[in-house]
Amino acid sequence: MSTTPARSDHFRPAKRVADQNQDVWTIVNEAATASPVQPIINMGQGFFGYNPPKYVLDAAKEALDRVDCNQYSPTRGRPRLKKAIADAYSPLFGKKLNPDTEVTITTGANEGCLSAFMGFVEPGDEVVLFEPFFDQYISNVEMAGGTIKYVPLQPPKHGAEKNSSAADWTLDLGLFEEAITPKTRMIVLNTPHNPIGKIFSQEELQAIGDICVKNRVIILSDEVYDRLYYVPFTRIGNLSPEIANLTLTVGSAGKNFYATGWRVGWLIGPEHLIKYVAAAHTRICYSSVSPLQEAAAVGFERADELGFWEESKREMQRKMRLFCEIFNELGLPYSEPEGGYFVLVNMSRVQLPADYDFPPHVANRPRDFRLSWFLIMELGVAAIPPTEFYTEANAHLASDYMRFAVCKNDDVLEGAKERLRGLRKWME
Repeated sequence: MSTTPARSDHFRPAKRVADQNQDVWTIVNEAATASPVQPIINMGQGFFGYNPPKYVLDAAKEALDRVDCNQYSPTRGRPRLKKAIADAYSPLFGKKLNPDTEVTITTGANEGCLSAFMGFVEPGDEVVLFEPFFDQYISNVEMAGGTIKYVPLQPPKHGAEKNSSAADWTLDLGLFEEAITPKTRMIVLNTPHNPIGKIFSQEELQAIGDICVKNRVIILSDEVYDRLYYVPFTRIGNLSPEIANLTLTVGSAGKNFYATGWRVGWLIGPEHLIKYVAAAHTRICYSSVSPLQEAAAVGFERADELGFWEESKREMQRKMRLFCEIFNELGLPYSEPEGGYFVLVNMSRVQLPADYDFPPHVANRPRDFRLSWFLIMELGVAAIPPTEFYTEANAHLASDYMRFAVCKNDDVLEGAKERLRGLRKWME
């Protein structure tokens, strides 16, 4: 007879999924449904408002007609896509990448990060994150049993008074080095950064890399916005052989080709790291979507010939300038992005009515959650409160900011601008 005590609650969830606040996406969607201003203009989530380029869409349609593209792909990815990525990135990394040993395909960049954590992080290991962080990092590290140490990026000193560069969000290298302990297994770097739009400079990356080499810490460099850079972009994996030996670089076809629903990602790195990421990926989801891998391969094969990368960059910069006209008009300062498609706007000048009826789960969160709810309910414009990407201890650093995504059609951007003009009513 078993001596194990019976569970009092047979449906009790595991701690890894039970102890979570109501997430920002649920709150924003709740407000959007309840708002009297319809239809909502969603400037919050980073999905594109337009299709991938025609040549990539055509490749996806053609792949669906092929028998092999409707069956399992090899767990490390389709050979054509791995070769296309190796060919595209070899010049950027300054060396010939081996598609069979230095590239592995994942089901989106997020699953790629999870595979990296599952491949290297065990209970008791520590992972260092910079705040603000992509929220999925947290659950991914915790799923692997890791403990997180946080190092905040410091916001611009005059960010509430005037426009600033995303470069003005700075890393205190002393705090970073203090966060490294004998238990540190990995750090996560995000450049171009979501939500700030910062591109870490070569000097910053060199200092980060040197500290990681000194302490033999793996670098997970999330570079999913790597084709949308507006200032010189340095890859940490390029800086030295010693740093490259510790670096896993994450990429995303969804971000590169305007197809966030395709869930095709990859990791590039040395064989002694990639093989364990691939092993974890095999256990998580075995393989990734075959026809969309084939389409992504065509995307890479023809991008240079068609001038796609430069066109994509120019177009996103144009959209950024177009949308930010409204903040210049209203006198709301923002961080001018160096890369990506998000902009952080400081709304400390917007005065929320003292008697406004916020629901308790919003009223109890930092000010930016109340700003987000208010914008949706009063103006019908959805934006994301960036303190979702902070620990409670450091949320005050961003509680006056809102994150907007500009990867939308021009008519959507113009509609959002027109509605945001309504903020004048509540400004100082």
